[in-house]
Amino acid sequence: MAFRSRREKLRSILSGSACIHPGSVYDAISIRIAEDLGFPLGMFGGSVASLAVLGDPDITLITLTELAEQMRRMSRAAALPVLVDADHGYGNALNVRRTVQELETAGAAGLTVEDTLLPGAFGETKAQLISLEEGVGKMKAALSGRSDPSLVIMGRTGAASISSLDDTIRRAQAYEATGVDALFFTGIKSRAEFEAIVAATKLPIVLGGAPEELNALDYLAAQRVRIALQGHAPIAAATQAVYDTLKALREGTPPKALRGLASSELNGRVMRESDVKARSADFLGLKK
Repeated sequence: MAFRSRREKLRSILSGSACIHPGSVYDAISIRIAEDLGFPLGMFGGSVASLAVLGDPDITLITLTELAEQMRRMSRAAALPVLVDADHGYGNALNVRRTVQELETAGAAGLTVEDTLLPGAFGETKAQLISLEEGVGKMKAALSGRSDPSLVIMGRTGAASISSLDDTIRRAQAYEATGVDALFFTGIKSRAEFEAIVAATKLPIVLGGAPEELNALDYLAAQRVRIALQGHAPIAAATQAVYDTLKALREGTPPKALRGLASSELNGRVMRESDVKARSADFLGLKK
């Protein structure tokens, strides 16, 4: 399978002894830059997917088709393994199964399925969880939808910030028992809480949104954390750069006086210009 080597790279991260930071990616340009800079893994978050594709906040407006198509574009552009935030799987357990199938064919190296109730319920301002039983059903469905056994499927829960530590542990253990490849936690508030979760589980761990005291890579590695997210600063930086450039142009700054633009050399690398020229010479008879 064309994408198997990418998935095996993600599996080697999970089976290794180190904790790594992934590069936040969201389109063909960002994934190529992350790959060129040597990131071992890309993270395609739900919030950045919504912003990049729709320009909307992270309130589950993006569809599975849109998410998978954006992943497909990135898979074409670079060989960097990408872990995809598949949110709640876009529906019930049967929808989760299809979500896995679509993201697998789109080239994802791995994906997460979470137990948050999405979209938010009518009249509720705070995040809610689906039942433990429904969460288990979603994990089983995700595993059932996988045709390439190398595809990584992670069970994700935000129970630490929504319900309780005990509930977090119950859910983690139940998802672990279904056969998922790793556990993804968000909302953990302290080192003591985190260490209780680690002690109660066995699978590799992925952390998102951890407090300052859980930032040391050596410590995290010793606690079975293999991937620690750092948020999604690249898309925020890109947004600011586009805003500043357009604002300067609107206010009359001549294009040649603009600052902070990518050099022609960097643009050429991102576009893989040398590869295109070589193919043009081989296939079209054009001079290199």
